[in-house]
Amino acid sequence: MTRDNASARISDFDAIKNDLIATRHHLHAHPELSFEEVETARFVAEKLEGWGYDVARNVGGHGVVARLKVGSGTKSVAIRADMDALPITEETGLAYASTVVGRMHACGHDGHTTMLLGAAEYLARTRRFDGTVNLIFQPAEEAGVGSGAQAMIADGLFERFPCDAIFGLHNHPGAPAGHWLMRSGPLMAAADTVKITITGKGGHASRPHLTIDPVVIACTLVVSLQSIVSRNIDPTQTAVITVGAIHAGEASNVIPNTATLSLSVRSFEPKIRSLLEQRIRAMTQAVAEGHGASAEVAFEHGYPVVVNSDAETAFARGIAEELVGTENVSTCHLIPGSEDFAYFLEHRPGSFLRLGNGVDSEILHSSKYNFADESLTTGAAMWARLTERFLS
Repeated sequence: MTRDNASARISDFDAIKNDLIATRHHLHAHPELSFEEVETARFVAEKLEGWGYDVARNVGGHGVVARLKVGSGTKSVAIRADMDALPITEETGLAYASTVVGRMHACGHDGHTTMLLGAAEYLARTRRFDGTVNLIFQPAEEAGVGSGAQAMIADGLFERFPCDAIFGLHNHPGAPAGHWLMRSGPLMAAADTVKITITGKGGHASRPHLTIDPVVIACTLVVSLQSIVSRNIDPTQTAVITVGAIHAGEASNVIPNTATLSLSVRSFEPKIRSLLEQRIRAMTQAVAEGHGASAEVAFEHGYPVVVNSDAETAFARGIAEELVGTENVSTCHLIPGSEDFAYFLEHRPGSFLRLGNGVDSEILHSSKYNFADESLTTGAAMWARLTERFLS
């Protein structure tokens, strides 16, 4: 695709690259957890107000939405960045490492926020579009349940700040910095959490025949649950059932009354998501009853599947190819991780993109992870160019 030099280019951000790096390092050094993003939101809002945006604070908690209308165009677009950090103690040794013990930007939200701020400054200064852009700085993406996206939507996000489409991104360790990955349709998985409580009959370890051992039942259930994906799900589809924790008893010579299992369940299709729940419930009851025990299954639905719209993904891909060349844009594989941007896509068409964070990048949520500063100008230019083209 032919590059259009009348739209934003990566080189247009060279002059503010050091400012972007300084902003990212500041955010990295001062991480705030989900629902606690007070200073981050203030920092973001003040910058946006200084550039002339109409800024709304405290949208769905600590959310910030910046609106800028240029010309008489009736179209509108929204771009979202997340702001929260994770409860992890940083082990990077960086000069700008977290100043708060037990809190860290281990998922790159400091970089996501900085890139959108970079685009915001450029768009306010150049104003080469005709319509309305809404920049959404979202809290509590890492919450898992009752997330920032849900809270902002419940607070009237799309009624207060209408948009024809919405876009977002996440950095992608393992792909070269500045490389874009995109996929139409399902991209990231639905994530559900299950807690299973098995109730048997406790007693002395030397007399197991007088008990109903929930530990044995729990171990049997772990193995049985793995057959659900291999024997109930179409081999061409993708699903994951992981038992992340088992808790039972405290002493070697005591058979406990109960055992609990905690599961993470991932899927990419609503029908498969429903089938997984049905089979987990049925399998649990069958195994427990087969051993003379009872079981309770608490199924907590988390984020839904991230489903990208065809037209908006094709549009974003075209912009990325203009920006960095077709050789630096590829189709993304299915990602079993989850993302609350999915809630936005249930209300508006749009696309969630992935931006390379370096081939040798530490994985997300690692205590040694760090966002790649070399991607900052690429991300900022992408959001600026996408806005200009969408509102052309």
